[in-house]
Amino acid sequence: MKVIITGATGMVGEGVLLECLENSAVEKVLMVNRKSSPLKHPKLAELIVPDFMNLESFTSELTGYDACFYCAGISSVGMNEEKFTQVTYDTTIYFAGKLASLNPDMVFTYVSGTHTDSSEKGKIMWARVKGKTENDLIKLPFKGVYNYRPGFMKPFKEQKNVKTFFKPIIFLFLILLPKRLSLTLKEVGQAMINNVNKGYPKNILEIEDIKIAAK
Repeated sequence: MKVIITGATGMVGEGVLLECLENSAVEKVLMVNRKSSPLKHPKLAELIVPDFMNLESFTSELTGYDACFYCAGISSVGMNEEKFTQVTYDTTIYFAGKLASLNPDMVFTYVSGTHTDSSEKGKIMWARVKGKTENDLIKLPFKGVYNYRPGFMKPFKEQKNVKTFFKPIIFLFLILLPKRLSLTLKEVGQAMINNVNKGYPKNILEIEDIKIAAK
């Protein structure tokens, strides 16, 4: 399969990317980045897109893919709802809509987060916005849409894009958290790849669903 990945310069996207490069089911990966990545691999290509809300100049480069693993995202800390919605909802829906028009047989996977609010009416701002994003992605004319709600994720050892403050506490989380509440980024990547090939009976995958899909 041929895969587009966004967010490869962040921890989640980098982990999913590394699994795609290792996995024999994936023949080509296109990173769509705002800034260049130093990572090189025979399977890997990179497309620099400064503005994800302006893809008209890149339609040929984004055509001919089987899947998109949308791992781009930001924290809501310090952001108001209008700005967070612009980055999280508007950008994602525009990007996905463009891919759906170019690749109608594509499977689109969006990394959301545990406790996302599907009702769009809860008190937690980020959860409402991500819930609306999930809901509207499902309406797009893709072959399949999967919304991932992971919690704690253990990165690959060779990952570079891991926050400095996070590195010392990874081991602690692995000891304190029950296995049912944590994932590895290898599992996340495996599950995404398997969803493209095998499907899954749910549009929303919680931690346990991701574990099942990864097997």
